[in-house]
Amino acid sequence: MASSTPPGVLMLGTGEYTTGWVGKAADSDKSTGVVALVCLDLRRRGKIGRLAMCGTNGPKLPAIRAHMRQALGVYEGIDPSAVETFPADDVVDREAYKGAVATLKKGDAAIIFTPDDTHFDIAMACIAKGVHVMITKPPVKTLDEHNALAAAAREAGVLCVIEVHKRFDPIYRDARDRIQQLGSFSFFQAYMSQPKHQLDTFKAWAGRSSDISYYLNSHHVDFHEWCCAGKARPERVVALCSTGVAEKRLGRPCEDTISLSVSWRTLADGALGHALYTSSWVAPKADVHSQQRWFYMGQKGEVTVDQAHRGYSVCTDEGGFGSVNPLFWKPTPSDGKFVGQACYGYVSFEAFVDAAAALNAKTTSLAACDRDLPTLNTTAGATAILEAGRP
Repeated sequence: MASSTPPGVLMLGTGEYTTGWVGKAADSDKSTGVVALVCLDLRRRGKIGRLAMCGTNGPKLPAIRAHMRQALGVYEGIDPSAVETFPADDVVDREAYKGAVATLKKGDAAIIFTPDDTHFDIAMACIAKGVHVMITKPPVKTLDEHNALAAAAREAGVLCVIEVHKRFDPIYRDARDRIQQLGSFSFFQAYMSQPKHQLDTFKAWAGRSSDISYYLNSHHVDFHEWCCAGKARPERVVALCSTGVAEKRLGRPCEDTISLSVSWRTLADGALGHALYTSSWVAPKADVHSQQRWFYMGQKGEVTVDQAHRGYSVCTDEGGFGSVNPLFWKPTPSDGKFVGQACYGYVSFEAFVDAAAALNAKTTSLAACDRDLPTLNTTAGATAILEAGRP
């Protein structure tokens, strides 16, 4: 039966991108978090019903809730107390997601922002419950797991997408559309970084369950695959790395910088192209939290984008000089209200929630979602590149 009731949403993961809490307010452009604030605003707008959040360490939850009250309670109409939390405050449970997922109903939605090596099991549990799923990038670390998740979602008739917000950046989207007119693919180069103090935030998993390529290269590998979808395919991957900083900081093997050199072949004429995707988490502190830039060359033209610098800078006594990008995320209140609804960091989640509601109401189809959203059915190439690129 079609449903017009807004889906309940379970946020899985309580870290920086969800809540802005990393043992303290995050020292980044995401001190408010993104996922929880977006979901609370979507709830205020009537697009989400019940809202819950699940971590693994209950004793951390009181501090996280206090941070959310302080950071998010400043916005008119935003009520952080509406978020139910799992597990209980006195429980540490690495499989707490199972109990939280059990409280969901068929047609509800789950948003997974947890360590990379946990995505598969959590997503499978959600799909088995008939729940629509959004997974942060990378969705999984192997092509086998990617295809298994896609097959399970198709069998269950639920949506399973990747949270790749760059697809909703108006500049990236316009660039992707212009690239379609530039002939066969020839060359692509991307660089993305984070400052080395982020290794302290990621110390629980960096170099253990995942690496900097899965974490950051996943952004532009997905974007490039989206640009070339149906026109070219990757054929060969060579990975290179640099080491020294992360190993000393973490006390274990961990790459500082990873570059993936990928050969591509155009399907129509067999022309060869190649791409170089580089990511690093040992950059110095700079005017932006993350350097992000890329260059695309087709046989009929080229495109250059510096995502981090939009011609807008701010300088304060406390924070110094910074280049800001409110097109991605705007937590600064406007007359007491949260007004980031047009940010592509917000639109990515709203598009998923809207699609889940439309599927429940039977006003759209999974085939339409494959056309319009980064579903597991349409993104296997990126996972294949990232898996092949483990140094």
